[in-house]
Amino acid sequence: MHRLFTTISQAMRNLTLHKLRVFLTILGLIFGVSSVIVMLAIAEGASLEAQRQIAELGATNVIIRSVKPIDEENPSKQQNNDSFIFKYGLTYKDFDRIVQTLPTVTGATPIREFRQSLRNRDKEIEGRVVGVNPDFFRLTNQKLAEGRFISDADLHFLANVVVIGSEVAEKLFPFGDPMDRSIRIGESHFYRIVGVAAPKASSAGTGSSLAAQDFKKDVYIPLTTDRARFGEVLTNEKQGSYTAEKIELTQVTVAVDAMENVKRTAEAVDSMLRQFHPKKDYEITVPLELLEKAEATKRIFNLVLGSIASISLLVGGIGIMNIMLATVSERTREIGIRRALGAKRRDIIEQFLIETAVMSGSGGIIGVALGLAFPPLVASVSGIPVVVSPWSPVVAFLIAVLTGIVFGVYPARRAALLDPVEALRAE
Repeated sequence: MHRLFTTISQAMRNLTLHKLRVFLTILGLIFGVSSVIVMLAIAEGASLEAQRQIAELGATNVIIRSVKPIDEENPSKQQNNDSFIFKYGLTYKDFDRIVQTLPTVTGATPIREFRQSLRNRDKEIEGRVVGVNPDFFRLTNQKLAEGRFISDADLHFLANVVVIGSEVAEKLFPFGDPMDRSIRIGESHFYRIVGVAAPKASSAGTGSSLAAQDFKKDVYIPLTTDRARFGEVLTNEKQGSYTAEKIELTQVTVAVDAMENVKRTAEAVDSMLRQFHPKKDYEITVPLELLEKAEATKRIFNLVLGSIASISLLVGGIGIMNIMLATVSERTREIGIRRALGAKRRDIIEQFLIETAVMSGSGGIIGVALGLAFPPLVASVSGIPVVVSPWSPVVAFLIAVLTGIVFGVYPARRAALLDPVEALRAE
């Protein structure tokens, strides 16, 4: 142990003779280690955010949404000139078939959504009106900040009640409690506020059939009230053009009894709907499949980013090998004297490897410190979520030390193989 301590002390003394050179040598390792930690933190944060959004949809849910068929995207392509109403999408009959036919379905909630102006006196914003059933919040993992959600009685009596999103509450009622007050939806319908939804992060458009949505601007009313007050035909007039669309249901969220039955249930739903929707005016999203794809993408992302950051470690290792080869040339006479005094080749190799380990270890420690300091800064400046995994600093540090030692082996062997007589003759 004393011998090892002496060797380490000697290595430290040799390195401190050229502080700037040593610092410049380990700079590559510092950047390599820090970049590995930061890149993995960004990748982990982005992956967890995607997985969070997907998990909120429900791992045992199947989501079916109405989509406009391609041949109805352009009104000029309509073959029926007697009607200007485009009818497509899911129907109440589709909902009943899904619930009554598939044994693996334990629950389902239909919704219909459309954009509409929301007003309170002189304050107005545009939001998304969502007609729902009482079990909507349970199946979609949403929470209430205060009040209650839509009840069975509201559904039965076609009540003019509404649960508003957090931003709607802030914009329309900036100085007071919105509970039991009224808002006007559209031109003539007033609704009493019975609840305020808890803030929920905006969706980034998870899945091909799920568009990006700002849930904070949603308002929820009973589906029966939606049907009675607004009807099934939605009209839109913009810049002299007029369009009308008949959509009974915008979306149906189906809860499945077990995770292993989710994909099979989605296939059964698709097979059933295909019989009644030859134009394929619906799309099915399975959050479980999206979750599996997100995890696979995370692994690929981590591999790519880790490979890019590892290039810096490789450059740092080459720098260490280069500087140690130069050190061998400078210390040829010293090596000859040590060999003449009885030092073995193993001792010379040990000394040089300890020096490279000290250099790479120092670079690794500084790199870990920078790598842990940068992610919060990146998150605050860019808004990108970052998560530093506990294992990433440890792995980055160990790789840095291992890189330094591996690239230090050749210079150490070269020093040990010097002929003592020739080394003593060196100038």
